[in-house]
Amino acid sequence: MKIHSKAAFSGLATITLIAGGCAKPPKPIVVGSENSTEQIVVGEIVAQHLEHALHRKVARRLGLGDESILYQAIVGGDVTLYPDYPAAIEAVILREHPDPNPDIVLDRARSELLRTAQLKLLDPLGYESTPVVAVKSADAHRAKVKTLSDAETAEFRWKLGVSYNFEQRAGGATALSAYAIPMEQGTRAMEPSQLFPALERGEVTMVASTAADGRLLSSEYTVLTDDRGVFPAYRACLLVRRGADPALGPALASLSGKLSTETVRKLTAAVDLDHRNPAEVAARFLAEAGL
Repeated sequence: MKIHSKAAFSGLATITLIAGGCAKPPKPIVVGSENSTEQIVVGEIVAQHLEHALHRKVARRLGLGDESILYQAIVGGDVTLYPDYPAAIEAVILREHPDPNPDIVLDRARSELLRTAQLKLLDPLGYESTPVVAVKSADAHRAKVKTLSDAETAEFRWKLGVSYNFEQRAGGATALSAYAIPMEQGTRAMEPSQLFPALERGEVTMVASTAADGRLLSSEYTVLTDDRGVFPAYRACLLVRRGADPALGPALASLSGKLSTETVRKLTAAVDLDHRNPAEVAARFLAEAGL
């Protein structure tokens, strides 16, 4: 009996070692983002938070590209998760016109992405990156404009600069065209980081930015109110591959609601205006937020 027991134990140990040796390592976690400062900083916050929570190295593909590029990357498995906006998903990926009600947009984007691509759209992070149109405060005062409707009737011809994303999205350039704003020249599309420098140099006199842009903290700029409500609300969420590490869900849930629009403005201002490294800005935010 002792011999048999010893043999059985030896066999069991061998099986255990083999099973342990065959265990698959956890899938790598790759955080992506679009190429705006806002998304790069938020992507870095997500990556560092996951490293702290899961005690694992997280890869970054920040500043990867626009909405379509990020979507292809997550569907193809090159990216595990990235910040996105239900309104942008509905307009660019689903090719639908977003409903004015952001809750309806969230439910629609969430159900369709899960059904068609096995992607999970998590609860909102707490801030908005809704399109806004800004001008120099001096020009707003001179032209006597406070709203986009004012810009239609003012005796002033504008030069508009927009990001490539804004130009392509249904909730961007097409929505803005609902206002018949007189233009001195054709719209100029450029990288998001080039918009305000172009405004400062006078190459454009009006820019389409987002509510999360840090430069809007300055009194030098005035946001013209979208008084007709043509821009859908761009509430930031995280889009995650359904087959990703199951530990991601609980870790990411603690970020929900932690980022206000004002907070993200300050974070992007720290990068764009104070020239601080996004990783440093993200680390400080997480420390102050107790994450």
